[in-house]
Amino acid sequence: MESSLRRTRKQRAKRALRVRKKLNGTAEKPRLSVFKSNRNLFVQLIDDEKGETLFGVGTLGKELKDTKLAQKSTDAAKHLGNLVAQKAKEKNITKAVFDRGRYKYHGLIAALAEAAREAGLQI
Repeated sequence: MESSLRRTRKQRAKRALRVRKKLNGTAEKPRLSVFKSNRNLFVQLIDDEKGETLFGVGTLGKELKDTKLAQKSTDAAKHLGNLVAQKAKEKNITKAVFDRGRYKYHGLIAALAEAAREAGLQI
């Protein structure tokens, strides 16, 4: 018999792979990947062709450290969406492929994506 923790981890990995197998990031249109921990939220732009991360931001980053946005919340997600769009514009990136990973598109994930769209990033 399989332990419930091992089964949960397998199911999460399968869910993430099911979403990611359809997505591929390039230098012109990188993959916008989102990760939620229990306390924080992280976002990365990834070029899958080269296998490198272009940049990443999170609630633990120096931009949000020691502010009220330093923990996972809807306001922090909106701020991270704006921050990602601004940094992408600095690197001349206007389009991205949204990778929600194993998470449903609602709540924090939806707020982050909508904020990035409003700031000018085409997802």
